[in-house]
Amino acid sequence: MDVTESQMVAFTIISFSGMSRAAVHEAMDAMRAGNFELANQKLAEADEQMVEAHKAQTDLLHAFANGTEIEIQIIMVHAQDHLMTTMTLKEAAQEMLETYQKIYALEGDVAALKDAVASLQA
Repeated sequence: MDVTESQMVAFTIISFSGMSRAAVHEAMDAMRAGNFELANQKLAEADEQMVEAHKAQTDLLHAFANGTEIEIQIIMVHAQDHLMTTMTLKEAAQEMLETYQKIYALEGDVAALKDAVASLQA
């Protein structure tokens, strides 16, 4: 694999992982707003983009495993870093979703209890 091909793979990984990362951030914005349907939709979009980035990475690994010599440049290192940090961010966002759902449910329970106490005091 020549340098140009290797760079194209790197830019493919960067592009798809970048779109995935943007979708994760949109999901986190939706979580903070309590819009869990949108958050789930954005996390699904992030997964779709991540699959494409991962395919490019996997194709590169298969080529290497099959004996193709691949010259690694700094852009490929950057691409791998981009992919791994996006994967980690996505995993953390998935955990945050459950936490935000619990927080919003508890806030609703607290509001209902406050209303019940206020009506008893009246």
